[in-house]
Amino acid sequence: MQKIIETLQNAGVILTPTDTTFGLSCLAFDPEACNKINQIKQRPENKNFVLLVDSEARLQKYVDVPDLAWDIIDLSEKPVTIVYDKIVNIPAHLISPQNTIAIRVVKLPLLQQIIQKVNQPLVSTSANISGEKVPKDFDEIHPKILNEVDLILPESQTFKPQFEASSIIQISHDGRVKVLRE
Repeated sequence: MQKIIETLQNAGVILTPTDTTFGLSCLAFDPEACNKINQIKQRPENKNFVLLVDSEARLQKYVDVPDLAWDIIDLSEKPVTIVYDKIVNIPAHLISPQNTIAIRVVKLPLLQQIIQKVNQPLVSTSANISGEKVPKDFDEIHPKILNEVDLILPESQTFKPQFEASSIIQISHDGRVKVLRE
């Protein structure tokens, strides 16, 4: 765990299992590390990230959570990312041009522990080159990614993803709900 924390605190990018698939993660509030993920993935810089938080309490530090969001978080059988429009305490490099932020409360104990130790959200994106298929097995991860991340968590090598991606639902404070990805 100490090596993971040190890597993240030094603008590092880690390859980790997530609630969905293999993820590339870094400290959310570190713009240098976020840029590094974009370079590794060959991803457009204007594409938004998903933030991972470890708890509902941490979620409330960064967004004003509508009541409906709590119901969706509690009732969803599949990992769900919610796009919020009332943001507090989030650096500008993470906020979309529409003034929204996508956040998922993780259930994977390893990620919860990492987030608790670094005391901030992680950025997460799938571990694939932008536009290519999401890997379903560790052996399918592009060699460029494996060579350029700063740390591959050992759990990644035996991880079998249950989902290719999370559902994404936008919930606006004016009551509008839009499913962006099922």
